[in-house]
Amino acid sequence: MPYDKNDIKRRMDGAVDVLHKEFGGLRTGRASASLLDPITVEVYGSKMPLNQVGTVSVPEARMLSVQVWDAANVKAVEKAIRDSGLGLNPMPEGANIRIPLPDLTEERRTELSKVAGKYAETARVSVRNVRRDGMDEIKKDDYPEDEEKRLHDEVQKLTDETIAKIDKVLADKEKDIMTV
Repeated sequence: MPYDKNDIKRRMDGAVDVLHKEFGGLRTGRASASLLDPITVEVYGSKMPLNQVGTVSVPEARMLSVQVWDAANVKAVEKAIRDSGLGLNPMPEGANIRIPLPDLTEERRTELSKVAGKYAETARVSVRNVRRDGMDEIKKDDYPEDEEKRLHDEVQKLTDETIAKIDKVLADKEKDIMTV
């Protein structure tokens, strides 16, 4: 596939969009159904997003509820929520799982900041992979040496700008998490 600057920019921006969605799940105060969006559940021999095995709702300000559609999957959903790294303690009640949100202690805020950092690093890795793909496409296309250097610089500039965006989004989210 020939080098396409717009495709590379679109793919890099996609990594930032995914990061925004993941950060949407890191709620600091009120409960939000999007908090559980990053969670996948091992059911029927494959991994599925939580919202494809049950309905997530917010019955109270500090409580989430998951109505699991197939009662056989309750244990798997409970395990996925518990192992998500979000510090949640699900309580199954039949086919319904209640998830009280813990108060945000200093320790919990630090933990959420670490999770945000992991999400940001994953986004940076995605951007670097797109950069590598772009550089490989440029090499394959047999451009004259000066044109190849210009295109490499162009891809590097896109990479630097996108990583700066990721760092800014992370800094904003960490500030949001750490402020009371």
